[in-house]
Amino acid sequence: MRWLFEGGKRQSIFVEMERGVTRRMRKSLRRWSFPEVVQRFTHFFAMVLPISEYPSTLATQHKDREATAQAMALLDALHRPLLDLRISVTDRCNFRCRYCMPREHFGADHTYLSKTDILTYEEITSIASSIRPLGLRKVRITGGEPLIRKDIATLIEMLRALDPQLDLALTTNGILLAKHAKTLKEAGLNRVTVSLDALDEGVFKAMGDTEHSPEEVVEGIDAALRVGLGVKVNMVVQRNVNENQVGAIAKMAHERNLVPRYIEFMDVGTTNQWNMDSVVSGEEIRQMLSKTIGPLNQVDPSHPSDVAKRWQTENGQQVGMIQSVTAPFCGDCSRARISANGSLYTCLFATNGNDLRSLIRLGAEQNDLTEAIKAIWTQRNDRYSEQRGEHDQPVSKIEMSFIGG
Repeated sequence: MRWLFEGGKRQSIFVEMERGVTRRMRKSLRRWSFPEVVQRFTHFFAMVLPISEYPSTLATQHKDREATAQAMALLDALHRPLLDLRISVTDRCNFRCRYCMPREHFGADHTYLSKTDILTYEEITSIASSIRPLGLRKVRITGGEPLIRKDIATLIEMLRALDPQLDLALTTNGILLAKHAKTLKEAGLNRVTVSLDALDEGVFKAMGDTEHSPEEVVEGIDAALRVGLGVKVNMVVQRNVNENQVGAIAKMAHERNLVPRYIEFMDVGTTNQWNMDSVVSGEEIRQMLSKTIGPLNQVDPSHPSDVAKRWQTENGQQVGMIQSVTAPFCGDCSRARISANGSLYTCLFATNGNDLRSLIRLGAEQNDLTEAIKAIWTQRNDRYSEQRGEHDQPVSKIEMSFIGG
């Protein structure tokens, strides 16, 4: 098989497939057994995805990481295990949030993935099943907006059948949550993360570029709580846009015994007009909250892999800060992402993915997928957030709406 390098950049391992594999190439592929295919791909990974020149100091920043890492079946080049899988089930959304899918780039003329381009639920389940032996603990369903995918509860049931102990979550803007909460819970979902960037209707509509209201999202949160789903509330904070809403979000969350999590505006993709001046740091947010809910003291995270720094008031109310810009957590990143069209991405800020869909549709068995994913993960050395200031030229990155946040 011929592999391409364009402009000196490494391309996806299936770049030719992604652009439309010729009949001749498909015929050649079918002459190989899948062990042979995987062996060739593994050899290719070793050539084009070099081991990081950085030693694994990131992995040893926490005393318990070595013990955790040694117990895992699979580690990347920086000794980070593969624990979490985020799966985008659609590239479509019913919002046009400015920091994710601005309408000028995702308008009426935007071309979305076709039905045949998107992974089926069976294909998604096959990928998750192939990663389970490698140490997988959590699966999060994302989008786009995952609740607009038809029969999404069926996928939850299929993933739950893989492992009763698997932590299954779903990220949503909450507009359709009241409608689906009961069905999702019955299907086996553990919890939802709801994006809510403002309670003020004007700010909410401006940020989401939508005619929906924040009350609809709150109704979804309440519906999820009533049926017994765990709930997290996430707020992306942008300067001169919605920073005046941090206190209101905290109040709403604490009234429901929830922990609001505040996310620094990130440079995911290339269409959200990110700049450092628009970032409200986690420390600034903490100071704002201290004036509205009282002094905050830092506490231990709820779980070692939790990316949110936890802070707590004297009466026990907590908030979280996700500070990818001002306090990167690359050293603890254990997440892989699958796009709606079946590409595996090893970083939220990645440029290229690796096409698993073609492997599946050419007849790969679960063991073949496992070997391919192992080859990809063991060469992983992403640490974009820690290197953000080192790039001389703008970096082309995949859009958040394509691989989920």
